[in-house]
Amino acid sequence: MKLWKTGAAAAVLSAVWSGAAVAGCGAAAGVCEAADGAYHIALPTAVKDPAPVVMFLHGYGGSGAQVLRNTALIEGLTGRGYAVIAPEGRSRGGTGPQSWGFGPFTEGRDEGAFFAAVLADAADRFGTSSAQTVLAGFSAGAFMVHYLACSDPAAFAAYAPVSGAFWRPQPETCKGPVRLLQVHGWRDGVVPLEGRILGGGRWEQGDVFAGLEVWREANGCTSHAPTTALRKDGLLRRRWDCGPGARIDLVLFDGGHTLPKGWAGLMADWFEDEPVVR
Repeated sequence: MKLWKTGAAAAVLSAVWSGAAVAGCGAAAGVCEAADGAYHIALPTAVKDPAPVVMFLHGYGGSGAQVLRNTALIEGLTGRGYAVIAPEGRSRGGTGPQSWGFGPFTEGRDEGAFFAAVLADAADRFGTSSAQTVLAGFSAGAFMVHYLACSDPAAFAAYAPVSGAFWRPQPETCKGPVRLLQVHGWRDGVVPLEGRILGGGRWEQGDVFAGLEVWREANGCTSHAPTTALRKDGLLRRRWDCGPGARIDLVLFDGGHTLPKGWAGLMADWFEDEPVVR
């Protein structure tokens, strides 16, 4: 097993937070600094060599610290052997709520470069994987997931947005192939499946199903019809298998704008169902 690097810059706290070992860097407990931003990390109690990573992006107005306080999410993932990395977004305009630079709101930081720097920093400090990686996120974090997957699908092994898609005008094309798990609440009123108009007409959230069409084209799918369609455990599921590394899953749950119960296990099962060789 690869040993974690020692020293004050990579001290592992003895405290246990959400049932996982929360690591800190330097004097700021639970906070690590990478190029152009900060992140938090929770390590699995049983460390694989190296531990796969789920980078989870917070929603609008949230924070990486809040992500690590989600006990069900953190314990669900670290219990399966994943390290959870929760980066900090940037304040809109320097003073507004924290969010991400995607679509119509791209400004300042290069988010893709920041995420790459965080992955590299965590791998160096804690020995986490830089290949077996999932970029996940909720709401505004999910918007960011879609846009990065579109522009740079090889940045992560897979993508798992929850309650978010593209904004209008959505990208006409995306690069591919990509593995993507789209989870969305059927009764979501904040980010409805069909989208909605905001800011007096200045912005428009996109239609989830229209976005899936872009992804099918990027993956070279020959049909709009899913490979499998089923209803199980109260979930409606659709799956498109369109070639090596080109898989799209849609999971709809009977709920609103929230991370559904059991998402961590659902995502881990999905990611492990078809291991990616990179």
